Amino acid sequence: MSQLHVGDPAPDFELPDDTGTTHRLSAQRPRPVVVYFYPKDMTPGCTTEACEFRDANADIRALGAEVWGISPDASTSHAKFREQQALTFPLLVDAGHGVAEAYGVWVEKNRYGRTYWGNARATFLVDGDGRIARVWENVKPEGHAQAVLEAIREMQTGAASSAG
Repeated sequence: MSQLHVGDPAPDFELPDDTGTTHRLSAQRPRPVVVYFYPKDMTPGCTTEACEFRDANADIRALGAEVWGISPDASTSHAKFREQQALTFPLLVDAGHGVAEAYGVWVEKNRYGRTYWGNARATFLVDGDGRIARVWENVKPEGHAQAVLEAIREMQTGAASSAG
């Protein structure tokens, strides 16, 4: 699926959230950013994943990292989803799916015999230097946020030990 690998530069992007605020990946340096792609607001798997990131967000932020969710849904859908689930991180609007394409997660899907294009469920941990630190493809929503949190901890521990 993704053509990006650990160590590759993360494709920079600038996308609006549901409030119209623009978020640029390169502007976050030296903070790590969890960039997770999901198919659709308010669906069961996407709700589970978003709520798990919500519940882990305080710990993720305490480690100096940010979480950004990305889907092609409109800002009105994102706003409703964020409000309904009390999400504490931005949901970015990738209306033209250019960012999903750059990350290699805009894929052809087949459901009930119907073929269509959409976001694969995938997550990228971008380190403070703007490089891909971890890639999760074909993500299962349950437990994923905790796995990402552990990876951030490992990344921080590794960075601390290599600096010493």
